[in-house]
Amino acid sequence: MSATRYTYLGPEGTFTEAALRTLPEAAARELVPMVSVPATLDAVRNGEAAAALVPIENSVEGGVTTTVDELAKGEPLMIYREVVLPITFALLVRPGTALTDIKTVTGHPVAQPQVRNWLAAHLPDALWESAASNADGARLVQEGRFDAAFAGEFAAATYGLVPLVSEIHDAVNAETRFVLVGRPARPAAPTGADKTSVVIWLGDDHPGALLELLQEFAVRGVNLMRIESRPTGQGIGNYCFSVDAEGHITDRRVGEALMGLKRICPQVRFLGSYPRAGAAPADVRPLRPGTSDEAFMAAADWLARSQDGRF
Repeated sequence: MSATRYTYLGPEGTFTEAALRTLPEAAARELVPMVSVPATLDAVRNGEAAAALVPIENSVEGGVTTTVDELAKGEPLMIYREVVLPITFALLVRPGTALTDIKTVTGHPVAQPQVRNWLAAHLPDALWESAASNADGARLVQEGRFDAAFAGEFAAATYGLVPLVSEIHDAVNAETRFVLVGRPARPAAPTGADKTSVVIWLGDDHPGALLELLQEFAVRGVNLMRIESRPTGQGIGNYCFSVDAEGHITDRRVGEALMGLKRICPQVRFLGSYPRAGAAPADVRPLRPGTSDEAFMAAADWLARSQDGRF
């Protein structure tokens, strides 16, 4: 395995690359762009890279389904940290292009909902076609296959383009969340402001099946930060659930919730416990009464004493 190589969703000039370069360790790594999310993660699975950064969630469009699905299947991988990057687009064009010249535009599919209103107001007749990434859209404009691309303004110089319009976004404060993924190992020590990610499969479809899963978290005071259903590929109506929960697997409430899920589900895939981006322990909501590690330990001690006849 190359311990000095990190892969990311490329090509050069993507928001994923920009997010990766915010990590201090990236300065000491060889950063290698890949053509797709599966290729980016497979480089870690087959030992070509130590870690990979991929987008997983957008505040406007929701989950990045390719990443969610790739982490749920295949050889297990684990999330070690997350990066949240503010997202704003520029309309990149070849030098000399005017707004009235633009008949075709491109960008990543997740970008389109974030600029839809701007497009309708300023380029209502332009034809949109999706690209593999925003930076790949810039490359296609460079090659003359499209008139303009929505991408990060920082990508312009890489592809010999110029930003015709900057600071484009339909939703103010739009953000994309990225995760750094590696091979499974012991999670980092808890920080007090952590997140735990899992994928959960339903055993069978019956009334209250999803409620049973959620109750494993709720009765232990574990807050869910994201839950998303994804098809398993085994027919209509068969789903697994990708879940982010507050807390660390070593927290008693989180660990017991995962054990509860393991008892009632045919499969639970642990994706990692890792620090929440930009969060400190002071940012974490107060625990519900009876859900601290001390409360769980006291209850276990009470049960042991009761079993021994020590009241």
